Amino acid sequence: MHRRLLVVLVPLAVLLVAALGVPLSVSVAEREIQETYVDRLNDVGRFASLAETALSTGRTEALHRELARYHELYGIPVAVIDTSGTVLIGPVGAYQKAARNEPALPRIVTAALAGTRPEPSGDWAPWDDSALVVAEPVGRDSEVVGAVVTISDLSKTRQGILVRWAQLAALGLLPLVALTAVAWPVSAWVLRPVRELDAASSRISQGDLTTRADAEAGPAELRRLAESFNTMMDAVENAVQRQRAFVSDASHQLRNPLTSLRLAVESLEPHLRENGEGRQVYDVAVDELKAMQRMLNSLQASARMESIRTASPVDLDAVLATRVERWRALTATAGQTLTVEVPAGLRLLEPPGGLGSILDELISNALRLSDARLVEVSARVTADRAGSGGAVEIAVRDDGQGIDVSERAQALRRFWRSPRHQNVPGTGLGLAICADLVGAAGGELRLEDGLPRAGGDGHGFAAVVALPVVSQTS
Repeated sequence: MHRRLLVVLVPLAVLLVAALGVPLSVSVAEREIQETYVDRLNDVGRFASLAETALSTGRTEALHRELARYHELYGIPVAVIDTSGTVLIGPVGAYQKAARNEPALPRIVTAALAGTRPEPSGDWAPWDDSALVVAEPVGRDSEVVGAVVTISDLSKTRQGILVRWAQLAALGLLPLVALTAVAWPVSAWVLRPVRELDAASSRISQGDLTTRADAEAGPAELRRLAESFNTMMDAVENAVQRQRAFVSDASHQLRNPLTSLRLAVESLEPHLRENGEGRQVYDVAVDELKAMQRMLNSLQASARMESIRTASPVDLDAVLATRVERWRALTATAGQTLTVEVPAGLRLLEPPGGLGSILDELISNALRLSDARLVEVSARVTADRAGSGGAVEIAVRDDGQGIDVSERAQALRRFWRSPRHQNVPGTGLGLAICADLVGAAGGELRLEDGLPRAGGDGHGFAAVVALPVVSQTS
């Protein structure tokens, strides 16, 4: 996470370096080129003065030697041309060779022969390859008899500018390197507690309420945040423990009085007339007592399963090996058929309370509530999801009555029962508890259409448990 801080600091440093270095680099390039241009102007001005004297007197040998020496010393061809562009004095071959590569030469020569000092040629940027052409008229106004022209190769000058720019860039990187060297450990020190707090929150979301953050590391603000987080988690864990303890204790304490009450009610049976009104009231009371006992058993089972705080990896093959034969026996007794189509080698995150208990509940619902002929258990691995490594989907489908789409959301609420199942033994807690446990493991319990009914009049019921995939190396 400290890289995120660097993502902010590094561009700021780069902008600072660019703001300071770019104008300085441009000024260096301009100064180098301007100095070269001024030198050429001075040279052609001097040669123009000498050429005017030499052409008026006819003594050109000394000037010719000086121009040749200048070319030999600096590698810059300089020539005196007449009004037709013919070279009168200077290294003819070198001048003509350099002139062939300069498209701006005719414009500059024409302006010089017209008695004006032309603008310099070409682009002076370090990455350009044009030469510097400078011309000076020989004579003044209407008495111009020629011009002095120099063609300067700026490759060495441009190379020197690039070297200067590279040096400035290296110097500009020093603050950036220093900033990075300081920001990296500082950002790590600041953000390490945040990263640990994020990891603690992730473990808590998976059901581990015993997780606490490190309140001894990082800045004072983050230490106070970690202390507040730990205090909050202490309160949450205590509240959850008290809630579970209350459910468990209440159901346990109610069991004995309820059993005594049932025994007392059932002891009245010999004293009732076979066809009297008391017999009907007696049957209702016994049924209600049985329903209350089932609900207490479910509440105790829920408290026991939810007391297991963490999810853990499990092999689906191992879970099914302990359950399938019992499922087959139960479905055979009920006159149903069970098929199991599960690929081998699937490993997933088991919810608190155990995956086997959840599948037992789903199979029990198919047996008791659906009036199905066929029950199918299947599994598949879904594609990767954003921020996740994929999921194993275990589906329990039947071809029975099913549940209306409008009732599916309510079916995952505690104590809700379909109107069609009011006379079927049950508490309305099973699916809700299973959904909570699956969610605690980072999964999801969905209700969908099941298998097609034999009569072709719709679909049965399906409960799909999606749990995170666990790699085989974990």
